[in-house]
Amino acid sequence: MNIQRPDPDELLARVNREQVKARRGHLKIFFGAAAGVGKTYAMLLAAKERRAENCDIIIGLIETHGRKETAALMEGLELLPPKLINYRRTIFQEFDLDAALKRKPSIILVDELAHSNAEGCRHPKRWQDIEELLNAGIDVYTALNVQHLESLNDDIGQISGIRVWETVPDTLFENADEIELVDLPPDDLLDRLKDGKVYLPQQAQVAIKHFFRKGNLIALRELALRQTASRVDAQMQDYRETNAISEVWQVSERIMICIGPNPLAERLVRAGKRFATSLRANWMVVYVETPKLQQLSDKKRDSILRILRFAEQLGAETITISASDMSASIIKLSNERNVTKIVMGKPTRRGWKRLLFGSLVDSLLSEAHNINFYLLGSPRPEKLSRDIPENLLFQKKPLPGLSGKPAPQLNKLSEYVFAFGITCTSALIDYLLLGSFEQPNLMIVFLLSVAFIATRLGRGPSIFASFLNVTVFDFIFVQPYFSFLVNDPQYIVNLMLMLSAGILLSNLIANLRSQAKVASQRERRALVLYGMSRDMTMGQSEEEILRSAVHHLYTEFGSQNVILFPDSNGRIVYPSGPALAESLHAADLSVAQWVMDHNEIAGQGTHTLPGTESVYFPFTINSSVLGVLVLLPINLRRVFLPEQQKLLETFIWQIAQAILRVRMTEQARSA
Repeated sequence: MNIQRPDPDELLARVNREQVKARRGHLKIFFGAAAGVGKTYAMLLAAKERRAENCDIIIGLIETHGRKETAALMEGLELLPPKLINYRRTIFQEFDLDAALKRKPSIILVDELAHSNAEGCRHPKRWQDIEELLNAGIDVYTALNVQHLESLNDDIGQISGIRVWETVPDTLFENADEIELVDLPPDDLLDRLKDGKVYLPQQAQVAIKHFFRKGNLIALRELALRQTASRVDAQMQDYRETNAISEVWQVSERIMICIGPNPLAERLVRAGKRFATSLRANWMVVYVETPKLQQLSDKKRDSILRILRFAEQLGAETITISASDMSASIIKLSNERNVTKIVMGKPTRRGWKRLLFGSLVDSLLSEAHNINFYLLGSPRPEKLSRDIPENLLFQKKPLPGLSGKPAPQLNKLSEYVFAFGITCTSALIDYLLLGSFEQPNLMIVFLLSVAFIATRLGRGPSIFASFLNVTVFDFIFVQPYFSFLVNDPQYIVNLMLMLSAGILLSNLIANLRSQAKVASQRERRALVLYGMSRDMTMGQSEEEILRSAVHHLYTEFGSQNVILFPDSNGRIVYPSGPALAESLHAADLSVAQWVMDHNEIAGQGTHTLPGTESVYFPFTINSSVLGVLVLLPINLRRVFLPEQQKLLETFIWQIAQAILRVRMTEQARSA
């Protein structure tokens, strides 16, 4: 097992989380696919075992639903009297939170986590009662069905045809200390239902015809198993991070698709989708953007953007990494995400080029351990050039709005003319110094000119200057003068060393230049995010947050924008009150309503309603849409390039969090 020293910052953050967790109570959820699988029964059995260990455990509230075997297990356990609530001439028995806090046992059993309390209780939801118990340091046992998870509410409603109104936030389930799955095959559950062990006979017949159909139970069981498996996988990842384990564990399938700016990228995504579907595995599409790839033409960068969007439509998680070492960044991400299989294209370099320069596949095969590699073949080069020219492959299915004229490229000829001029200047300086200095000192002047050109113009012109320097030096400063012949063989070695030093210096400075550019961009994004998060935190009202958000979005993306929210009827409306100069005044409310209803991006640059001038982004948090952000981009690439899109997603998340915080504060103040 490969164990490395943990990162000190991560270790400190983990210690702080553990200290907070130690002060809270321990939450154990008995989790099942549907009512009747035996969650309450299993919870009482666990309580009996702890009671036999002389643990101070009591029953806060148990719903037996008339099941005799469940009521029999309650004997011998202390039962907290229920709180009687008189609501509309009906007496409701609810959990007595104050009595539980006053009694303060080590463990308390509170059934039906998703239950809604009657009016008159301190909290509207039972899970909020349990949160208060946990904050008081009391351990809690509770039970939950999969259909009550908030994120699955829409999916389960579509499967069963019945809307479940009592839900629990997913964060409570994810932060639970222990999840125990209570499973029962659908046929056995239907037998229990027919025998009256779940509901009364009249209720059972209605349930069998509606919610408890066998198809529904199979789907609910699969969802419960998947949620539990995801929970176990998260625990494993947390353990790996805690112990700084970088070696991949082959416990669940995760597939990584590595793409680049070549015609094979789309085939790789399709093959990865088929592969992930056959293995029922999670998959991700990764693009590593090196400093060299950042200099690609707009057409090729747009093709990468199209492929990443295409992968998202197929259900993949897309990741864009900026790094100078492609193989090291892929291996690092694979270890962090516990990737078991990597799919990529076969090496394109052949023969001496592959031996001299190597390939990404060779580097990964030699450095990555315990990861399986799958290489996708490409058509023969001659067949590719005969059938489909490569430039046409990059024009395939362009994103709407990104198919216009490419940005004007810098005049490359002027760069090489400038390099030629610098070389001539260096030759003139050396000619004036000839006789006062030895030849090795004269070579340094030429190397300095190469460094200057590499700093100003990059790799190409500086390498051109390296060859030109050697030629000029041989012609002017090596005997016989003004001839390319060499009398002394040692000058041949000196000229080769001069050429090698020039090329090496060009590459080093060009790489440093690119890395400095990337570092500068990262620093700028960090400052932008810091300014945004600071203003979002300081905002005390929704109006302050929105005004600050509009200003930051305009500053970073150069686009007029507006943030729209629905009214009490669920219809998107324009904000009232005075607007900033950066605000957008002509958003299409019908498009915004569609985005709100479908929780999907739309507008210019997308495949949905691309004819509109603006781009519409949903404000999504906790699987619910708060509103819609409308941008009128001056340049679509400034919005849709991978690094910019990630930045925009972070902006949207911060704004949504700030708005949700203010709304919850106002609700608490009103309550």
